Order: sequence, then C-alpha cells, then structure tokens
Amino acid sequence: MKVGILGATGYAGQELVRLLHRHEEVKELYLGSSSVAGENYDSIYPHWSDQNIGVLEDENIPDMDVLFCALPHGLTAERTSAFLERGIKVIDLGADFRLQSAESYEEWYKIKHPAVELLKEAVYGLPELYRQEIKGKSLIANPGCYPTATLLALVPLLRKQLLQTEYLIIDAKSGVSGAGRGISLGMHYSEVNENFKAYGVASHRHTPEIEQELSRAVGSPLTVSFTPHLVPMTRGMLVTIYAKASEGVAEKELRNCWQNQYENEEFVHLLPPGTWPQTKFSSGSNHAFLQLTLDRRTGNVVIVSTIDNLLKGAAGQAVQNMNLVMGWPEAQGLKGTALWP
Repeated sequence: MKVGILGATGYAGQELVRLLHRHEEVKELYLGSSSVAGENYDSIYPHWSDQNIGVLEDENIPDMDVLFCALPHGLTAERTSAFLERGIKVIDLGADFRLQSAESYEEWYKIKHPAVELLKEAVYGLPELYRQEIKGKSLIANPGCYPTATLLALVPLLRKQLLQTEYLIIDAKSGVSGAGRGISLGMHYSEVNENFKAYGVASHRHTPEIEQELSRAVGSPLTVSFTPHLVPMTRGMLVTIYAKASEGVAEKELRNCWQNQYENEEFVHLLPPGTWPQTKFSSGSNHAFLQLTLDRRTGNVVIVSTIDNLLKGAAGQAVQNMNLVMGWPEAQGLKGTALWP
C-alpha cells in the first residue's frame, strides 16, 4: 500500500515516518514538504541516516491509498475534495475538520472555512470512543492532543450522567513539542528552561473541540474552564480535571464506568487506586493512563489523564485511525511501551 505524509518534516510528521516505516502494510511512503522539497529526509533528521527513507517531494500528490495531512489549519481543507475524488483516504492531523460548525471554526481560527461541505463527511477520530463510526470512512479528523487526554477521561463518565455538567475545570500541561517545530520567541531554550507558564487562558483553540465532544456525550450544550500550561520538557501531556459527582454517586461507580468502557482497550489503562499517572508512563508510546479519586473532604472528583502529545495525541492516534479505516488490526505498527526513564 502507498501512504503519504504532507508536512513530513514537522514533529508529528516525523513521528508518522517512524511509525509507518515499520508498519507491515505500508510498502511505499511519499514524503511531502513545500519548504524543503528535493532534500533527502536524513538531511533534515540525521538520525534516519542509512535507512533509505527517501527524498522530500513537492506537494504535487501522486496516487496513493491514504494521505496524512500534518499541516497548519486551512491548508488541508482547501485541497481535501480533490484528494477524496481521486479515492485517497485523508487523515487530517490539523484542525480543519474537528469542529462540526463552520461558524465555530471561523470564530476560533479567524479564517473562513475552505470546505464547509465536507464537515458532514468528516468523522472525529478518537477510536476508543467512536470506533464504529471510523471504520471504512474516507475523511478522519484526528483529535487534538489536549482533547484526546480530556475526552478519554470524561466522556464515559458524562455519558452515564455520573458527573455534574455545571462544574468542569480542566488544568492541562504539555511539553514544548506540542507547539510544533516552527521558531518563535516563546519556544527559545532561555524562555522555556526553568520556567512554567499558562498560555491561551480562556482562549485556547482546543476549547470548542473539547466542548463539542463533551456536549455530544451529554446530549446538550456544555461549557468548561480549560487552561493549558507549557512545561519545560520535550514531550508529554498531563491533564488534571476537577468535577462534581452527581448526587449519590460513589467513587466505585466512577471507576466501574471506566472499567466497562476500557477493559478491552489495548491503549487505555486504568491504574490501581493510589497510583497516579506520570508523563513517563506514556512517553514515546500510543498509551494513555487514567486515575481518579472522590475527595471526601471537598466532594470533588479529581481525575488525572496522561498521554504522549506526539503519539496518542497526534501521530500514533492517526495510525490507529488508518488501521480502522483500512480494516487492519488496530494496534498494527503501534506496539511497544513507553521509554523509561
């Protein structure tokens, strides 16, 4: 099978190269880059030396089976119709098809949506929650990293009405690779090292994505308080959520709900009581780890979720979606635990 990556030199693109290079069904890999076409891939990432990864090509897309688009918002949507008409299945790692409302997209991303007519065809690609909808589809919206960690924790509990919807606080932290490979002042070593900061306060673009899927879970509009933070580490994501349990709900019911949802999932793990997720549990892997407690003193439910922002939060989940779309074993090309220490 021939597979392509647009944006192959970004961090998520490079992770896609790593995963697809070892995938049993991928026989030919197209690497697209508008900025460094003609360069050998190992000249951009020397750790690929002597692996025969290939030459970066311009974005004149040849025929292929699946195309991963790891591009800034707006750039994928304007070309997707042409890809679909050629029978190419598209998995978008960007934001163009995550929001069902064009108006919401335009409000949060400050551009007019280039392909409103395709929004109804796109499937939100979080396999553990929407597996049946993903299978065999041609246009997959790969979720954002913050939404992935948040939704895995909250959606099962909200579907069963175990949490109150008026009080949801999401306190999230990400490693620097979440900002991508582009250069900006805030990502300089001297700005990030020995520093810890909130950003996108009350304005982060993953907010409407989180609210959309949580609203879908409860069947009515829902709002959250979401604050992301930048942590001085390369990769990893840890989300702490504060909620109120519904009247009469005990901690055991919350835990049983997760158990019923995820007991057969290969990539989502419920930790035993008292063991709290750490970013190293998932670093370099497609695995997610969850924990919760019902604080008897405050009455709050405290939930912690961790993923690797570049794997389960981007490239790993995208390959998981490809496997579902193509009818292959879902974990193909994704085996392996975290790197430790």
